[in-house]
Amino acid sequence: MKYRLTEETINYKGYTLYRIESLKDFGNVKKGQIGGFVEKTENLSQTDNCWIYDNAKVYDYAEVSENAKVYDNAEVYEEAKVFGDAEVYDNTYIHGKTKLYGNAQVYDNAEIHGDIEIYDDVVISDNANIYGWGKIYDHARVFMSAEVYGNVEIYDNVRIYDVEVYNAKIGGNAHIYSK
Repeated sequence: MKYRLTEETINYKGYTLYRIESLKDFGNVKKGQIGGFVEKTENLSQTDNCWIYDNAKVYDYAEVSENAKVYDNAEVYEEAKVFGDAEVYDNTYIHGKTKLYGNAQVYDNAEIHGDIEIYDDVVISDNANIYGWGKIYDHARVFMSAEVYGNVEIYDNVRIYDVEVYNAKIGGNAHIYSK
């Protein structure tokens, strides 16, 4: 085992969450290091280098595995999966059936929910809100309060910011923004 649930608990949105503590050195985590909060051991894999830091919370049926990291005050819940080398931080919410993996990063108050797959080197940030169904991959960026929803596919070097996008398939080197 690489971590244990401590006796420190919080009641959060109807869930009892337990602070975690590392039982050994792995990745950049040292033995005895205190981490974030989980509802149960199924929320954080006991293998590989994944970790939940600071006051981040993972609960319900959500899972963090492989080398994924969840920091700060981020929340991962419902059936969301964060794995690979993905990182979630700041005041971000990942929920629904979202799958976040590869080298994807989500931060700066972004929210992702629904049945969305986000992978490769995607960055979602700056109050972006993504929900519905679809995929965002390759080197796409969604930021600056962009709202993406419906059945979407966003890929390649697309940059979407400060705009609302609904039921779209967008690729190539597109830059979509409001003026």
